[in-house]
Amino acid sequence: MTTKSVPTVSGNVDAYIAAAPLVAQPILRDLRQVIKAAAPKADETISYGMPSYDYHGRLVYFAAFKNHVGLYAVGQAHDAYSKGLSPYLSGKSTARFPIDKALPADLIRKVVRARVRENEANAKKADRTSMRKAARLEEIR
Repeated sequence: MTTKSVPTVSGNVDAYIAAAPLVAQPILRDLRQVIKAAAPKADETISYGMPSYDYHGRLVYFAAFKNHVGLYAVGQAHDAYSKGLSPYLSGKSTARFPIDKALPADLIRKVVRARVRENEANAKKADRTSMRKAARLEEIR
């Protein structure tokens, strides 16, 4: 069983990274930079005690652990990136990057961009559905 090595931080991502073990901080900073570059319009927050990125809904989370950094890519786009990330996957949407290895920045960028596209597509569907519902309501009136 792996335990988190970062206490829950209710502040911001800078505080989260500062609270992480020194050995994990460089990989966390790199991961943050890759995510922000791949999703520049995403809002960065702390959710569930972890850094979280939102753009038309949740994109990804990350967390520091004793021996690895976890990246949690919620959503259904995992088929678009699971093959490349297979050495790191520890579940359908969870990747574990060892702290003592180089971060696979290109793969992470691909994951984040796939999540952005998925959320944008879902937002467009929701907009079209809302427009159809509004039109039906107008017809009824």
